[in-house]
Amino acid sequence: MMMAAKAHHIAQAASSISIHDVSHSYGGRGGGQVMLALDRINLDVGDCEFHCLLGPSGCGKSTLLYLIGGFIPVQAGVIATAKGPVSGPGPDRSIVFQNFALFPWKTVKDNVLYGLKKAGFDAGEREKRAQDYIDLVHLTGFENAYPSQLSGGMQQRAAIARTLAVDPGILLMDEPFGALDAQTRRVMQEELRAIWRRSRKTVVFVTHDVHEAVFLADRISIMSARPGRIEHVIDVDLPKDRGEEILEDPRFIQFSERIWRLVREQAVAATRGAH
Repeated sequence: MMMAAKAHHIAQAASSISIHDVSHSYGGRGGGQVMLALDRINLDVGDCEFHCLLGPSGCGKSTLLYLIGGFIPVQAGVIATAKGPVSGPGPDRSIVFQNFALFPWKTVKDNVLYGLKKAGFDAGEREKRAQDYIDLVHLTGFENAYPSQLSGGMQQRAAIARTLAVDPGILLMDEPFGALDAQTRRVMQEELRAIWRRSRKTVVFVTHDVHEAVFLADRISIMSARPGRIEHVIDVDLPKDRGEEILEDPRFIQFSERIWRLVREQAVAATRGAH
């Protein structure tokens, strides 16, 4: 792990992330109690890696994701990308939320075009990129549909297309399939894995679902009960090319059981108020 003082001097891959000694607290203003949410997080995420953050509810997974995105300020420690230390949102990082966050009054295509216009692409390039990414997420033919006319899975595809179209190096995903039914969620997991293999983005994906993490990730960070710490970082030793058939593979089942035991330790600690 690189030292904080050197974080912005060491050459990084195009979309790598370095997190060094990051802590974060909530509260404290107006006499409110200070709550330590994250405690000395150290983690490196490699270029084009799919990395899942897994842990009990309230362990700080989303807080860490928002710190990487620059949506909340870093209080202690350093988070750096190839662009240097993170001090706010930037074009190298984009986020996909659980609630889709589409403009309901805009069509699928207009939602995608909006992000491209904000990013400064010219009109011709906006049109081409919008269609390319709509095609990539298999929404061809739904360009003129409004979010209310789409299923939950299709809305999330549109949100992913809008995010990918601006070509961020780093894609941050905060339980993006949490609001979907089980069948749609499974389909979207397969689609996301396929999209990632084609687009080769660096992905940090927050989830509380062990099977989802094992299916998607190159590596999994298991976080402790609050205050969140990185307890384990585990390489997912499964084939890179994963489809639905992997779910029946004994290796997948054994690996999921191993991860579940580690997560369960932290979940039990959370219910007992222990760390």
